Amino acid sequence: MFISRLLMITLSFIAFTAAFTAQAADAAKHTQYTKLSSSIVHYQYANVAGTKIFYREAGDPSAPTILLLHGFPTSSHMYRNLIPLLADRYHIVAPDLPGFGLSDAPDRKSYPYTFENISKTMDNFTQVIGLKRFAIQVFDYGAPVGLRIALAHPERITAIISQNGNAYEEGLGTDWSPIQQYWKAPTVANREPLRAFLKPDAIKTYQYLNGAPDKTLIAPEGYLMDSLFLARPDNEEIQLDLFLDYASNVALYPKFQAYFRKQHPPLLAVWGKNDPLFIPAGAKAFKRDNPNAEVFLYDAGHFALESHVNEIALEIRRFLNKNLSSNTQAVQDSK
Repeated sequence: MFISRLLMITLSFIAFTAAFTAQAADAAKHTQYTKLSSSIVHYQYANVAGTKIFYREAGDPSAPTILLLHGFPTSSHMYRNLIPLLADRYHIVAPDLPGFGLSDAPDRKSYPYTFENISKTMDNFTQVIGLKRFAIQVFDYGAPVGLRIALAHPERITAIISQNGNAYEEGLGTDWSPIQQYWKAPTVANREPLRAFLKPDAIKTYQYLNGAPDKTLIAPEGYLMDSLFLARPDNEEIQLDLFLDYASNVALYPKFQAYFRKQHPPLLAVWGKNDPLFIPAGAKAFKRDNPNAEVFLYDAGHFALESHVNEIALEIRRFLNKNLSSNTQAVQDSK
C-alpha cells in the first residue's frame, strides 16, 4: 500500500513538473516572440495635404511614442540601428522630412522650403497618423522642426532627446562661417560655394567620417544613400534654400530657450563631441535654461549613432524609464 501511494505521489509530481515546465517554456516563447515582434519595422506613407511622407514604425502603438526626427543630409535611415533597441518598450515613428529620403520633394514654386513650412507639414503628419502625445528625438535639422512643434503644442511633448540638435548660438561651430555669410548677404556669389557641402565626398568625409575615431564603424550605405537622394533633380536648390533659411532657426533660439525655462520638459542631450558644426557648448547650454537636463558627450562625430548606437540607446532607455509617466512605467514593467 505504501509503495502504491509513493508511486502515485511520484507520478503526480512528475506530471506537475512537466506541466509547469511546459508553461514556463510557453511563457519564454511568448516573451521571445514579443521581443522579436517589437523589432519588426513597418515602412509606410502618410498623405499630408497632398505630400506623401514616408515613415518607419515599430513597437506597440499603445506604448509611449517617440518621434524620431532626422537632419541634414540624411533621412530616417539614420535611425535604422536605434529603432530595434527601443521598440520593445516604445512605439517608434521615424519620418522622412519633405525633400529628404523617400518622402515627396514638392516643387519649390509650390512648396516653400523653409523650416516653418516643414515643421507645419510634420505637425500635420503627427495628427494624420494619430499621434497625441509623444517624446521627440531630434538631430540637426530635426531640432528646429521638433522644437517648433513643441512651441505650438507644449502639452503634447512628453520628453526631448537631442542628439547634436542645437538651440543655442554658442553651439554653432566656426564651420558655419560660409553659411552665416550667406545669411548676411543672400547673393548668388555666396550661394554657389555652398554647393561643395552637397557633393558625395563632402557628405562622406565631412559629415560622416569627420570626428569618428574608428572610421570602420561608419557604415557606407548611410552616406551613399544620402548622396543618391541629394542627386535628384532640383534637390541641390532645395538644400541651398534650407541653408539660407536656417537663419530663421537661430532667430527662434530665444523662444526655444524660453520654452525650456517655462515648461521644463525632461531633456537628454547625447552629443558627438567631435562634431564641427554643432559643438559641445550647445549641449551644455541646455542646463542653463533647464537645470534638470542631462548631458552626455561621446567621442564621436556628427553622426554619433553610427558609432555609438548601443551606448546612446542605453542612456535613452534609462532616461525615458525615469522621466515618463506612471502609465509609461506600467507599460514598461509589463514587457
